[in-house]
Amino acid sequence: MRRVILASTSPRRRELFKKLNIPFEIIASDYAEDMTLALPPRKLAMHLARGKAEAVARMHDDAIVVGADTFLVFEGRVIGKPRDAKEAARMLGALSGKAHTILTGFAVIDSADRRDVGGVEEARVYFKALSSGDISGYIESGEPLDKAGAYAIQGMGAKFIDRIEGDYDAIVGLPVERIKEALQEFGILA
Repeated sequence: MRRVILASTSPRRRELFKKLNIPFEIIASDYAEDMTLALPPRKLAMHLARGKAEAVARMHDDAIVVGADTFLVFEGRVIGKPRDAKEAARMLGALSGKAHTILTGFAVIDSADRRDVGGVEEARVYFKALSSGDISGYIESGEPLDKAGAYAIQGMGAKFIDRIEGDYDAIVGLPVERIKEALQEFGILA
């Protein structure tokens, strides 16, 4: 089997990738994300995912490289990770009692022939109304500080979720079924 590389050091993506039951390596991408690019959100998600995968694919001659990027779209604005606790509190306060969209772009690149398959998975997340105590207590846990939108649906942030529509794995950060389909196109999975 050819080398399969996940271009991410995210523990969440690593755990999700394990669902595919294939050997893989983790190699961090040195791609510099720019969330301010003037692209529509879906194109931005795809652009960032492809950039991460391409940065790793350039360093390896014969591998299948998977990259992904996840962020929120709320009231027409792209929302990434908070810079600090104050920004996390603002994000959570804005999301309180409302719905938002999660976009996860993914790219699978064959470094040998530069062929690539990619796409964007979209899901909706509906938040419960949050009190200021809910928000401050959650921020004190430290969990929201490195998460898009300042929450982790797979962690303590799950208590804030009323319901979701779409692929849970994509909300966490890797649309496993779509990645599986892409890997099948490269002959990695049957």
